Amino acid sequence: MTDRLPTEPTDAARRGFLRTSSRFLGLAAGVATGLAAPAVVAAGRPGAPDGIQLGDPSDDGLVVWARADAPARMVVEYATRPDFRDATRISGPLATSETDFTARTQLTGLVPGQSYHVRVAFEQPGQRRGQGAWMAGSFRTRAMTADRPVRFVWSGDTAGQGWGINRDLGGMRIYEAMRQRDPDFFIHSGDTIYADSPIAAEQKAEDGRIWRNVVTEEVSKVAETLKEFRGRHRYNMLDANVRRFASQVPQIWQWDDHEVTNNWSDAKDLSADARYTEKDVRLLVARGSRAFLENAPMRWHRQGLAERVHRKIAYGPLLDVFVLDMRSYRGPNGYNRETAEGPGTAFLGNAQLDWLMAELTASQATWKVIAADMPIGLNVPDGKDAQGRAKWEAIANGDGPALGRELETARLLSRIRRAGLRNVVWITADVHYCAAHHYAPERAQYQDFDPFWEFVAGPLNAGSFGPNPLDNTFGPRVVFQKAPTVQNMSPFAGFQFFGEVNIDPASRALTVDLRDLNGVSQFQQVLQAQA
Repeated sequence: MTDRLPTEPTDAARRGFLRTSSRFLGLAAGVATGLAAPAVVAAGRPGAPDGIQLGDPSDDGLVVWARADAPARMVVEYATRPDFRDATRISGPLATSETDFTARTQLTGLVPGQSYHVRVAFEQPGQRRGQGAWMAGSFRTRAMTADRPVRFVWSGDTAGQGWGINRDLGGMRIYEAMRQRDPDFFIHSGDTIYADSPIAAEQKAEDGRIWRNVVTEEVSKVAETLKEFRGRHRYNMLDANVRRFASQVPQIWQWDDHEVTNNWSDAKDLSADARYTEKDVRLLVARGSRAFLENAPMRWHRQGLAERVHRKIAYGPLLDVFVLDMRSYRGPNGYNRETAEGPGTAFLGNAQLDWLMAELTASQATWKVIAADMPIGLNVPDGKDAQGRAKWEAIANGDGPALGRELETARLLSRIRRAGLRNVVWITADVHYCAAHHYAPERAQYQDFDPFWEFVAGPLNAGSFGPNPLDNTFGPRVVFQKAPTVQNMSPFAGFQFFGEVNIDPASRALTVDLRDLNGVSQFQQVLQAQA
């Protein structure tokens, strides 16, 4: 297949996120669960070398994703019994080269609060004995009543800074630590791949240790072709921990910058980056977004816009999750100190911000969790502009009144306060350490908002960094943080983190734990629900 899209991008109104259209993706309705390890495939029968992924659990089921190794039709069975004697069988879509042989099916009409077993195989239509081996998984559906606890985990940043799959360490072990917590679902907060970070066979880690990576052709350089972007996603599925996790824990994916290239926006200039022969960032965005959409276990038929990443995940009376997209609608990274809102200050964009407020206002859930791919009050720099002034990658721009992108955030926080919304919590990743931040107007330069919490977790399997300095615009206070002693420490050092949320059905309290590579809690905060 050519590495260029069949048509060139045409939608200039949608910043950065160039539409590849649903016909490139071939995503069909349907869902289910996955397998932990590649199965042995009989000669001539199609296999599913990446196992299966579950995704986007909601009130009407969830999605099951798999990739075939040849053109074939997806077949899904799900049952309440492990022997599949009561199985329901679904003949799913064809997996073709047009979607890198990925396919997905949505399971609907499932019983709330029920445990299910699921398996996926691919078959060659019209051939006797043409079905490949089953790939199996399991999951449980969300409860429709408020008498069952809810648990989910979140983190971000997979295989970054050249720290890939190291089998000496046991692979990406944090995925197994998260699986053992038995969560209802997982939110991947972005940087699902690092398209701009080559992975070499070896690299030096702290204390003179040598980190040894599994390497494939596609990860050995920065991703430029569609094949290379796709290969980045395939690489993560080589890890047994990731495959096992994906077959048992439904995932909710969002994206950030490294799915394309570091700190990209419309104004990203690659002319001086010798690693890239393809300098057109718009084309890289089109390829990177296409590969992301092919590999994310997401449901698209309900979104209205085929490539929309922002969405609401309803998870019963206790919880609604609002997944944001802080990449597709932003203006260029710049000085970020404009005094009035305009195209250059956009971050969520007006349409997404209006959608978020409408969904928050309509929500009847006790807790409203906003899943953001970047933190609000941490300074994240992006070099200098032509005048030598600091450029900014995130919302914050240094201490002082609300300026630049902060104006949009101020407008959002004020609308939340004026709507009388309670129990709104932010979770995020991006900065490669873990932290708990409390925001309060009495400490802030901008004060028209109610106090709220923001919890940061990560990375999953990448270099550890931080801590980042706080911006005082919205009055954040560091309640807890844990970061490495030097920058870009390897996973050997242990500074890999995920967050865990538990909601108690009796008290309706929400408890956040920030956990390490081994699943050990480093910090806990209990939040009581407000009426």
